[in-house]
Amino acid sequence: MLPPMEGSLQGRLLIATPTLGDPNFAGSVVLIAEHDEQGAMGLVLNRPLDVTVADAVPMLSGFVRADEPVHQGGPVQPEAVMALGDFVDGNRSAAIAFGTVGFLPADADETLDPATVIRARVFAGYAGWGAGQLESELDEEAWVVIPAHIDDCFTERPEELWKQALRRHGGHLALFSLQPDDPSLN
Repeated sequence: MLPPMEGSLQGRLLIATPTLGDPNFAGSVVLIAEHDEQGAMGLVLNRPLDVTVADAVPMLSGFVRADEPVHQGGPVQPEAVMALGDFVDGNRSAAIAFGTVGFLPADADETLDPATVIRARVFAGYAGWGAGQLESELDEEAWVVIPAHIDDCFTERPEELWKQALRRHGGHLALFSLQPDDPSLN
């Protein structure tokens, strides 16, 4: 992986604004893991699926709790498995997203001691943008950007992450964090 470019969003969260028209990303929080002149790649952090890692990818169950769900990382290559970890030593990761958070190597089950990973999360697919595409979406105010915290990546309550991130961002968008999930209950 190349070092982040000047102005790179690597290590930041994208928070979908209510004006984002793409249903793949409505209400989502995306960790940008790579961003350069060629485009960007990230993982949707707040979409757990109804399948556990133990059932779907048993070879990675040594890195996560047995009942940990696989998360939908995005609409690109939904059959691809991506594992994000918080490493004791970031140099043990295949690629760092920020701080000590990076990707487990493809052969982690054979080459990586689970004791070197504090916690991990498994994703099916990822989010991707071509050159200039993400920048255009930012210009359209489809996303707001905030720094990522390690706990965002491994939250025990991913369904609440969008509202928490909006509150952290503040401003007028924080008001959306107060709306009920079902507006008919308002």
